[in-house]
Amino acid sequence: MTRIDTLEPQSVWNHFDKIRQVPRPSRHEEKIREHLLAWARERGFETRVDKVGNMVVTVPASKGREQAPLLVLQAHMDMVCEKNADVNFDFMKDPIQLEIEGDWLTAKGTTLGADNGVGLASALATADDPAVVHGPLEILITMDEETGLNGAAGLDPTMVSGRRLINLDTEELGAIYIGCSGGGNSTLSVPAAFGAAPAAARMLDVSVTGLRGGHSGMDIHLHRGNAVSLLARILHAAGAHAPFALARIQGGNAHNAIPREARALCALEESHVSAFSKTVESEAAHIAAELAPSDPEVTVAVKPVKETHAVMDAVSTRRVVDALLLIPHGVEEMSVAVPGLVETSSNLAAVETKEAGIEALVSVRSPIRSAMDALRARLHAIAGITGGKVNDDEPYPGWNPDLDSEMLKVTRSVHERVLGSSPEIKAVHAGLECGVIGEKVPGIDMVSIGPWIEAPHSPNERINIPSVATYWKLLVAVLDELSR
Repeated sequence: MTRIDTLEPQSVWNHFDKIRQVPRPSRHEEKIREHLLAWARERGFETRVDKVGNMVVTVPASKGREQAPLLVLQAHMDMVCEKNADVNFDFMKDPIQLEIEGDWLTAKGTTLGADNGVGLASALATADDPAVVHGPLEILITMDEETGLNGAAGLDPTMVSGRRLINLDTEELGAIYIGCSGGGNSTLSVPAAFGAAPAAARMLDVSVTGLRGGHSGMDIHLHRGNAVSLLARILHAAGAHAPFALARIQGGNAHNAIPREARALCALEESHVSAFSKTVESEAAHIAAELAPSDPEVTVAVKPVKETHAVMDAVSTRRVVDALLLIPHGVEEMSVAVPGLVETSSNLAAVETKEAGIEALVSVRSPIRSAMDALRARLHAIAGITGGKVNDDEPYPGWNPDLDSEMLKVTRSVHERVLGSSPEIKAVHAGLECGVIGEKVPGIDMVSIGPWIEAPHSPNERINIPSVATYWKLLVAVLDELSR
């Protein structure tokens, strides 16, 4: 069996192997930050940490390259924590368990954390590997990227002295990213009145599982199913033929992940169970046919449960189901300027039952602020209809492409010379910290590169092993060129 310590480049994989053993959920980065600070202390590197927990490591230049302009290498320390329902795993203490399948590295039933663990590992490797020639470096490592670029939003810009930056957080080999979408999260709260379920009521658990999920920006155009949206559709159809009371509904847990699983607990009279189940079965067949090309493993199940729960009244049940059904999910607009690029989208990211009703988390993305506001207006309209309310966070900014960027010119030239091919110059429908950092540090010139990662933010996440060597070859050559 191939082991990670035999992979090339060893300097990158050795760091990733250490990183994957350190818990690093978003907003719980204490252990990985200490790991990084200890690494820097061992090498005598100067470090700075701001009040929100971002850190900068200052790395001296290679001999003879001391006069080169300062360069920033940027990655984030946290990871998305998703696992399959049947996997027993605690992201707060357990190391990621690795599997190598041919040319791919993946994890056993959980997210791998290659996003952005490999980018972080490569930044550390540039300082450790004596074969890497570079000018003076600042390694900027941000926290809490995955829940909304919060680390970058709280960054103390005085920590960053460099005005050239390479972000190491894209997932497509052979591409140089020079722009990204802005985005923001909204929470829709819908009130509900709860009471005891009728004594003779049957409790049924309705679940939607088996979906591929994925990144709510990078994968939103792939027509994958959203478990919460699909469950709302199923319940709406079932309720038209068999009245039921909703006890709870749950699904999704990250704003930037398309929900893979969702479930609802419903109470109904014995006489309505058959009609309810048949309608769910019929709707499930339609969904399976619709998603066959993109999400063929979708599974809808109805199972009786014996426990009793408080249930919503009829008005609340209808209000909650209708609200979830109305929330937009998917691509809203494609870019006219950049063919094939999603411009505006919405992700119904999660729903949770609370004491006073439900809360639905919705992530909206667009480089155009007015388009984001228009989508958010729909949520406010839903709140108005259902007696709910919406809390909108302050959206993070996009990153406007600069085709005249000197960093782009150098990176493209090196790519062509070293890898023998012309890179694609792209923008991404996802939040990159470059957008926020560019606003915090005016005038900074940036590009973003990375290896080939598939299905980030889901347990299907995997990284192509040979692509890491190619990406590393490019990064090392760019560092050399920029330090001349």
